[in-house]
Amino acid sequence: MPGSAADRAEKQRRVAALRTGPLLLTSHEAVSWYLEGIRSHVSLAGPPVAAVRVDDDGDTIFVAANEADRLVAEEFLPSDADRVVRVPWLTPPAEGAVAAGAASAEASVAPALRAARASLLPAERDRYRALGRAAAEAMTDAASVLRPDRTEQHAAAALAAALVERAIDPLVILVAGSARLAHRHPLPTGAPLGLRAMLVVCGRRHGLIANATRWIGSADPADEAILRVEAAFLDATRPGARLDEVFAAGTAAYGAEGFGAEEWRRHHQGGPTGYAGRDPRATPGTTDLVQEHHAFAWNPTAPGVKVEDTVLVSSSGVEVLTADPRWPTTTFDGLARPVARPF
Repeated sequence: MPGSAADRAEKQRRVAALRTGPLLLTSHEAVSWYLEGIRSHVSLAGPPVAAVRVDDDGDTIFVAANEADRLVAEEFLPSDADRVVRVPWLTPPAEGAVAAGAASAEASVAPALRAARASLLPAERDRYRALGRAAAEAMTDAASVLRPDRTEQHAAAALAAALVERAIDPLVILVAGSARLAHRHPLPTGAPLGLRAMLVVCGRRHGLIANATRWIGSADPADEAILRVEAAFLDATRPGARLDEVFAAGTAAYGAEGFGAEEWRRHHQGGPTGYAGRDPRATPGTTDLVQEHHAFAWNPTAPGVKVEDTVLVSSSGVEVLTADPRWPTTTFDGLARPVARPF
C-alpha cells in the first residue's frame, strides 16, 4: 500500500478544521481519501467495508470482521492497525460505528469535506500520474487489437483485461460502434465496431479515478470543433475560479463552435474528479472553487464526437494525466490532445 503518513497527517488537519465534534466518514470517496487510497470495496456495487470515526482523541476504524486481517495486512497504514474495531459481518461497519457513539454524519459537512479533498497532496499527485499513464496505456493496448468487424463487447473485454492487468478496477466501460454513436452512455452490445468507434473508461486504483475517452477508426469533421469546446472549459479552469463560471465559459463555446447553443443540455459536461468519478458533477449552479492541484475530467460531447481526459490543474497550467505517447495526438491550445487512431 503506497500511503503517505505525511499526507495522512495533513488530511487529519483538514478534517479537524471542518468538524465541530466527532465525525463519521462512511462513503467510498471519503473513506478511501482519508485512509490514503485503500480499496474500500469488495463488490464495486456494495457499500464500503470500513467506516472511520474522527474525533479529538484520534481515528477509530470500524471494519467488517471478515475483512479486517486483509485490510490491516494490505491496505492500512501501519499506524492504523491498533485503531481498528472489528464489526461482525452481519452488521455494516457504518452501523457499528453509530452504535459505538454519537457522531455527525458525513452528509452534514459534505461541501466542506469535498473542498478538503480537492487539493491533492504530493503522494496523491504521484499516484494519480502513475494511474493516468497506466489507464491511457491500457486503452492503447486494447485499441491495438481491435478491428471494424469485432463487437463492442469484444472491445469492452479487451479494455477490462488491460485495466485489471494494471491493478485498475474498471468502474465504467462504454463502447459505441458506428451504428450506436448517438448514445452518450453506450453500454457495450454485440454490435460491430464498424468504421468509427468510441471507447470510454473510468478506472480506479488507490482510491483515485482516471477518466478517458478515445476514438478508433475514421475521423469526424467535428472532432476539431469539440476540441475547441474542451479548450474553453480548460482555459477557464484555474485555481480560484468558481465552477459555475467555468461551466458557463465552457458551455458558451458550443454555439461559438458551430454546435447548437443548447447542446450542453443533452449530456453532462464532467467536472472535478479524484476519489469520485465527478466530485461533483458540474452544473450551472455548482459554486465550488477550483483549487491548486485540483483534478478535473471535462467531457464535452455532441452527436458522434466527444473528448475526455483526466487533468491536474495548478497555477502553472493544465497537466494531462491520462496520456500515452503511443496514441496519435494533435497540439491544440498548447496541449497534446488525442485524435482518432486508425484501425
